[in-house]
Amino acid sequence: MKYGFDNEKYLKIQSEHIKERIAQFGDKLYMEFGGKLFDDYHASRVLPGFHPDSKMQMLLQLKEDLEIIIVISAVDIEKNKIRSDLGITYDMDVLRLRDEFMARELSVNSVVITHFNGQASAEAYRKRLENMGITVYYHHTIEGYPHNVALIDSDEGFGKNDYVITSKPLVVVTAPGPGSGKMAVCLSQLYQENKRGVKAGYAKFETFPVWNLPLSHPVNMAYEAATADLEDVNMIDPFHLDAHGATAVNYNRDIEIFPVMNALFEDIYGDSPYKSPTDMGVNMIGYCISDDELCREASRQEIIRRYYHSLCNFADGKATENEVNKIALVMKKAKISTEDRKTTVAAKERLEKCGVATAAIELEDGTILTAETSPLLGPSAALLLNALKHLAGIAHNVKLIPQQMITPIQKTKVTYLHGHNPRLHTDEVLVAISMMSLIDENCLHALDQLPHLLGAQVHSTVMLSEVDRKTFQKLGIGLTCDPIRKIKKKQ
Repeated sequence: MKYGFDNEKYLKIQSEHIKERIAQFGDKLYMEFGGKLFDDYHASRVLPGFHPDSKMQMLLQLKEDLEIIIVISAVDIEKNKIRSDLGITYDMDVLRLRDEFMARELSVNSVVITHFNGQASAEAYRKRLENMGITVYYHHTIEGYPHNVALIDSDEGFGKNDYVITSKPLVVVTAPGPGSGKMAVCLSQLYQENKRGVKAGYAKFETFPVWNLPLSHPVNMAYEAATADLEDVNMIDPFHLDAHGATAVNYNRDIEIFPVMNALFEDIYGDSPYKSPTDMGVNMIGYCISDDELCREASRQEIIRRYYHSLCNFADGKATENEVNKIALVMKKAKISTEDRKTTVAAKERLEKCGVATAAIELEDGTILTAETSPLLGPSAALLLNALKHLAGIAHNVKLIPQQMITPIQKTKVTYLHGHNPRLHTDEVLVAISMMSLIDENCLHALDQLPHLLGAQVHSTVMLSEVDRKTFQKLGIGLTCDPIRKIKKKQ
């Protein structure tokens, strides 16, 4: 696999930079942590060489000096908001995050329930957490937040919130997803600490957009595509340009809120420590790109992937037409189209020839393989078999799974489980190969190739089942699908 990002350099200079920011404020630093801490697959796709858990590894270098606050909004608890990539509710994800942190011996201070306004569901959740031995605090809804600075910065604003008792110089504030209230928790703590005579600072760790890359850089454009549902827009930071005479990239929400934050800083400290929203950040990722062109191409591919993802979500009623159009505009700005994805072209060429659902895979060495649906296998399952045989050096005409083994599986699926699709899915194919590997050397060699699928790219001319999508995700394969459920064979 080719790398365009120096992960070791990132771990070193990022942790050093955070230590410098802690020292800048003296006693304590509250660091708002945006994005994903240990499963940042977006970053690993657009920056080949970035490890999905790089940010977690960086924090582990600071673990003696840090503790973590996990934030969840009472509104999200009440709505049973789902984290789409994991398929679990935000309240469940809080417990998952806590377990992940503690498994790595990171100190978890507490859970803060924000936007609290007496919601019964939030009260029940707090009781549930406290029964588990977890410390919980309430932060209340403040009327006019964030613009009513006079009220916010008073005993009737931040002063009404519970004070989170902390002991470490670095306090990381994170959450299951955006809109949870991480920034408000940080600012509330600054107010409370200041009243207690503790000198505390604020910093923001946000991976994207990368502030020291151009606005039109594909890495930053891929972030716009990734956040199309949030209405985020990358912008030149006007405050940074005015204060420092240098161009920096930020996004609309931080730029819009900066005057308010500046006023709050001035009220709390007497003078704001920052001249721009970019100054608040501690992100050093832009300094660790080792092959710019490789990262540009990876980002272009990510934009196309996001476009297909949005199209399929729109077909399922999970995305708006505006979201699809926004990513289409990003593609136009990047001067790319779906034809720039090699697997898309290959899958559609085979579709034109056979007239049934097809799929194509591009392996790490550039080899492209295709497959089509059959009475026994769906296109993705057939493709997976083709790829494993190719990597293992097994002839294409060799059958890894005998038909007499597939037939009873199909009978169980249709007759006993009342399924409508008798064809085997990718996970069923892998289970069958695993069983055959006990008596068949070819199957054993094929299974040994699974790690070599990491980083491969697949396109399907039909939308795949959740089972197939998750199998590809677990194997580290990038998947795109046409927003079509079924293809009827031409007569």
